[in-house]
Amino acid sequence: MRRPPVPQDLMRRILKDGLRENEQRDAAFRRIIRSVPKGKVSTYGKIAAAAGYPLYQRAVARLLRRDDHRTLPWQRIVGAGGEIKLKGAAAAEQRLRLSMEGVKFRGKRVNMDAYEYTLRSWETFDYP
Repeated sequence: MRRPPVPQDLMRRILKDGLRENEQRDAAFRRIIRSVPKGKVSTYGKIAAAAGYPLYQRAVARLLRRDDHRTLPWQRIVGAGGEIKLKGAAAAEQRLRLSMEGVKFRGKRVNMDAYEYTLRSWETFDYP
């Protein structure tokens, strides 16, 4: 079943908001990204939705681009359909890291049927 199209003005507002600093949103993204186990992958869009920010996939990409790569398993986040969205050496490094974790590819894409992780946002919350 297809989702109804998102109005253009709403999409523009989401894109602008995704570029702004928002520590609460970024913390939610980090929590979800850390929940993806070795040998599994998820997409930018599913990370955003599980964190409570549907349509903020570009904000997830922005966070991964600017965050410290030693603290997040950035290689486990791919584009829709399992496509590696990075270019050049970064794409080769992501593919190598995923291969080292046991993830298999179909051509240039991750085999999402076998390696996509089902996100459960309620399991990632920090409880007091």
